[in-house]
Amino acid sequence: MDSLRIAVILPCYNEEAAIAETIAGFRAALPAAKIYVYDNNSRDRTAEIARQSGATVCTERQQGKGHVVRRMFADVDADIYVMADGDLTYDPKAAPEMVRMLIEEQFDMVVGIRQHEAAEAYRGGHVIGNKLFTGLLARLFGRSFTDIFSGYRVFSRRFVKSFPVLSAGFEIETEMSVHALELRMPIGELATAYGARPEGSSSKLSTYRDGWRILRTIGTLYRIERPVLFYGGLGALLVIAAVILAIPLVLTYLDTGLVPRFPTAILATGMVIIAVLSFFAGLILDTVTRGRREMRRLAYLAHPAPVVAER
Repeated sequence: MDSLRIAVILPCYNEEAAIAETIAGFRAALPAAKIYVYDNNSRDRTAEIARQSGATVCTERQQGKGHVVRRMFADVDADIYVMADGDLTYDPKAAPEMVRMLIEEQFDMVVGIRQHEAAEAYRGGHVIGNKLFTGLLARLFGRSFTDIFSGYRVFSRRFVKSFPVLSAGFEIETEMSVHALELRMPIGELATAYGARPEGSSSKLSTYRDGWRILRTIGTLYRIERPVLFYGGLGALLVIAAVILAIPLVLTYLDTGLVPRFPTAILATGMVIIAVLSFFAGLILDTVTRGRREMRRLAYLAHPAPVVAER
């Protein structure tokens, strides 16, 4: 792997208690890699300690992990990217195996599946939420990952340079997963140890606020990537509601020859018209989506897969 440029990229916010040991761990695991720390407006000594530990330190002023990832992917030039958090929860010793998998299997992304033993490492509510969102993603997009929220990932250059980062916060992992699924990239997974944060380090994840943002992101990505199913589904619901409203009107008309409730008849007719318009809107947007997907695929294919040079 010495012939490949490997970059370890660490998004950080107030991680002075853990960043030095995190950097040391990745330096020991990947001696040839260059380590970048992107500080996201930390109010402590994160940037200073990272710089003293030998990492290249950059600053992203827009608050949110998605903004940091966008900046990292744009700025850093490498063949292979190893992304983890700067809180020492992910095991740096797993990085060489994840890189090896990426190279030998020609994957574009390898996800570290979190395996935790300490209860404080991974809250029970987050475990349940992860399973629910993973199942939802599989149902909506046909397949999924074992751990869609893992922040420990290894990417190929062609993944990074073809990924149009749109997210602002912790929903970035969901967007990465959908990007890989939609372009049908070869992806792998590896079980990795997941530990508790060291004393003095605290989680920045808000269970309900970020959970809602992730759910909203999944819905938005489904609307964008599956417009026929999304708008067609809305149209089908409107038709069903219109039929339910129309059944009493039809029965009354068959018995009496009269239509006494004109507002209901007008409402049912309007709902059917909107349903038809929704279905055709889905067909039109599907054409747009296919064009966008082709452009992303071409951007993806413009970069070669990581290959170890023969000696």
